Amino acid sequence: MKSYFVYLTAALMMAACSGGNSSDVDSQTSDSVDKSDSVEIKANADSVGIDGVSSATNVANSPTFNGVIMVSPQQNATVSLTMGGKVHSLKVMPGQAVARGQVIASIDNPEYIDLQQTYLDASAQTEYLEKEYKRQSDLSANDASSQKKMQQSKAEYLSMHSRLSAAASRLKTLGVNPASVKSNGIQPYLLVKAPINGFVTNLNVNLGKYLDAGEPICDVINKSQPLIQLTVYERELNLMRVGRPVEFRVNGMGKKTFNAQIVSIDQSVDAKDYSIKVYAKVMASNSDFRPGMYIRAKLK
Repeated sequence: MKSYFVYLTAALMMAACSGGNSSDVDSQTSDSVDKSDSVEIKANADSVGIDGVSSATNVANSPTFNGVIMVSPQQNATVSLTMGGKVHSLKVMPGQAVARGQVIASIDNPEYIDLQQTYLDASAQTEYLEKEYKRQSDLSANDASSQKKMQQSKAEYLSMHSRLSAAASRLKTLGVNPASVKSNGIQPYLLVKAPINGFVTNLNVNLGKYLDAGEPICDVINKSQPLIQLTVYERELNLMRVGRPVEFRVNGMGKKTFNAQIVSIDQSVDAKDYSIKVYAKVMASNSDFRPGMYIRAKLK
């Protein structure tokens, strides 16, 4: 009986030792797996760069860029006047398409009437003084008139001609053809016309509002040749070059993609986020494009 208990005790001790070793092995295996997962996660994190400014990820060989649709400065015209006045009439609405030379508004200013009168008076006086100067020149050449009278006639003619040129130049800065003043006479209102083909936007006036000289009436934008403006950070600048193709999507237009080509790279860095502006010409415009629309682009 005694030897039975000895064998039983030995068997229980061996089982306990075996169980302890198994737990140690499981623990070591678990630690190994955790360390392996940690190494793998760290490796994945190292392979994806995170932009400290925009918090956007930048996967190698597949960079994407934020941007907006815009029109070039040559296709964005601000309509303003060099002479102030009260808005007498408005001929357009915001968003309306206009053609170059189409009337946008009419301005009431008595100075415009005075300017037209000055031009017509100077034109008539110049014509008369020119003939008188030629007559005095002929008389002086034949000794029928003094040199002094001829010189005086010349001075009067040149002075009036200068006044005529000044009045004509002022009319041109207002968008008025001086020849039309001669043919049509004095007009009571100054007509403001669209400088380019496009769409009216930023219409800032209403009937009766007084505009100071240089104050804008509206903008006219031509969307037929849009650009995209991309925000690029310093580390990605080496990927940019004029002529490189770009593919982009427009926010709100689904997964449809459009093509563009880089045409210009800004030479200054934004002091706030250290970004550079890159401009690309859209290869095929879309009537749904609007300046300011958000886009996502990538290089091709």
